Amino acid sequence: MYKTINGIQHIGIGVPNLEESWKWYRKYFGLDIPLFENEAEADLMKEYNKGMVLRKKAVLALNIKGGCAVEILEPLSFKSISANFNIQLGDLGIFISKVKTTNINTSHELFVQNNINVSQIGQTPDGRSTFYVTDPNGLLFQVLECNNWFSSTKHVSGGMLGTVIGVSEMDKSVGFYQNILGFTEVIYDKTGHFSDYSEYVPGSEGTFRRVLLSQPEGTQGNWGAVAGKTEIELIQVMDRKPVKIFKGRQWGDTGFVHLGFDAKGLSQLEKDMEEAGYPFTCDSKNALNIGKTSVHCVYIEDPDNTLIEFIEVYKVPIIEKWGVFMDVQKRDPKKPLSSFMLKLMRFNRVKDN
Repeated sequence: MYKTINGIQHIGIGVPNLEESWKWYRKYFGLDIPLFENEAEADLMKEYNKGMVLRKKAVLALNIKGGCAVEILEPLSFKSISANFNIQLGDLGIFISKVKTTNINTSHELFVQNNINVSQIGQTPDGRSTFYVTDPNGLLFQVLECNNWFSSTKHVSGGMLGTVIGVSEMDKSVGFYQNILGFTEVIYDKTGHFSDYSEYVPGSEGTFRRVLLSQPEGTQGNWGAVAGKTEIELIQVMDRKPVKIFKGRQWGDTGFVHLGFDAKGLSQLEKDMEEAGYPFTCDSKNALNIGKTSVHCVYIEDPDNTLIEFIEVYKVPIIEKWGVFMDVQKRDPKKPLSSFMLKLMRFNRVKDN
């Protein structure tokens, strides 16, 4: 049976109020197409919820312009809380989500015009234009100008480009993300002080080692055309001891709770993960029905316990209100889904006044 990890599908974001957060993400990041929206019990995540079954509501939202989706989730069994300490750059876990834009100046002006505090526009170590912005829940996003897109929309922003993940041992973590997840391309590996943080990013005045990884051929598989080329930036603080971003908290609390990957052949991948020393910590075993979407989900942890989700999609709604669904089990797992069918998802767009 064919087995593969194709690339990033979505970033999981825990929030205290789903409706408010999603409205903000629609306005500023164009994440206005729901792939699913439901309320259910997360039996799968008991290990990360103090042994209890969490009830949550969630939406998987996509920007059809291009980029990865976000899974926005609000716990209903408890109130989502933020960390009780100041999270700093280099702390362990997902600290920043990266967002694509067609025009860095237009994106920056969108926030400025709406009186949202943003950093100055700077340049990454590889010379790309970028800035940082904080959402209403205190979560940090890095906006980067990109030139690879799936379709055209009126919004200047695309979806998610990737993440910044704090690690404790860079070489060990690089090995994990390269050998296990396939991000083998090293775009840069630099150590020092970095001006693109422009004193906006908490704790950024220190010394860091930054390694930016990508997939040489971009995201593969059914969702590859939409996701495009993605990146994972690993960052290690060199002059202080980092702490875990989710220290004392649980899955669903406010923050970037996991990084989700599109995968195929999970039953075969399980043996590979065990042999590599990264066994499944959670496994839905059989297909989960999330609304009208049918998937198989499992989790592993990176060397610092950052949660990585693998999702094998079996059936997904294209235009749910018209009863149009796509069974992807029988499709060639190496090839992207039909652009025509994917672009029909624009009819699911949630529009705000």
